[in-house]
Amino acid sequence: MRVAFVGKGGSGKTTMSALFARHVAAQGAPVVAMDADINQHLALVLGSDRQPEPLGAHLTEIKDRLRGTNPRIPSAATMVKTTPPGRGSTLLRFPDLATDPWGLTTPDGIRLLATGPFSEDDLGVACYHSKVGAVELLLNHLIDGPGEYVVVDMTAGADSFASGLFTRFDLTFLVAEPTRQGVSVYKQYREYAAKYDVAIAVIGNKVHDQADVDFLREHAGDDLLTWMEHSTAVRAMEQGRHFTLDDLEPANSDALALLRKTLDEQEKDWARFGRQTVEFHLRNARAWANERTGADLAEQVDPGFVYGP
Repeated sequence: MRVAFVGKGGSGKTTMSALFARHVAAQGAPVVAMDADINQHLALVLGSDRQPEPLGAHLTEIKDRLRGTNPRIPSAATMVKTTPPGRGSTLLRFPDLATDPWGLTTPDGIRLLATGPFSEDDLGVACYHSKVGAVELLLNHLIDGPGEYVVVDMTAGADSFASGLFTRFDLTFLVAEPTRQGVSVYKQYREYAAKYDVAIAVIGNKVHDQADVDFLREHAGDDLLTWMEHSTAVRAMEQGRHFTLDDLEPANSDALALLRKTLDEQEKDWARFGRQTVEFHLRNARAWANERTGADLAEQVDPGFVYGP
């Protein structure tokens, strides 16, 4: 199952991504966490003292691997972030992602991948979504199964909509603080995602009292799934002090369990996934990719390819 964590900058989505990944891994399930935020903090919150090798620095290698022997993709140069798989493409199974050579394993046994930050050469001339494209390509070519978890910490706010990556998940958790700014990002995200059948559940964060819960219910309604109470244990984790899941308050542990239960109950819709992969590829081809590559990238779509296991 694939899950994204989104929200306003500072809402705690990176912290929630890390807590959820740790919760699932602690129960023995395999987890790959992916840091797709321009602020690369997921490694720190997962307890690692170093960063993974940036995926964004290996785009050509990733493209060459994924295009395989697909005759519709003659070179990595004609492969863009939205290029869909077809017959001959290299499809990834979960163990392939979990042993990616550019990742690292955290102290909790989570495999962590990261897009990587801007390099000196990027400053002032590059868009961060060129790096996030590595995550989009990997998910486009991934065949994940039950009991396998990909947890992605996304870019902040509605910036997630700058590519089709927002449609590549079984469920999106939107982390919202009980403030007007926090719920405004939720409303904007819900509006943008509505016509794409993107399943959203809201997690309240940094909740102090019943008034905070009432505020979130007023603005998020039935989308409010659960909330995380203000936590000294979480603050310790964020500050790099000793932390284990056993340190969490019971209500917060219950909230994490509900997140996993809700994700596990989502139906895997390979038909939607395939349809939207093609839709966003054709949009990007018309908007900029045909001109940039000098090719008609609509020809990369293989009408005989069936998504799913």
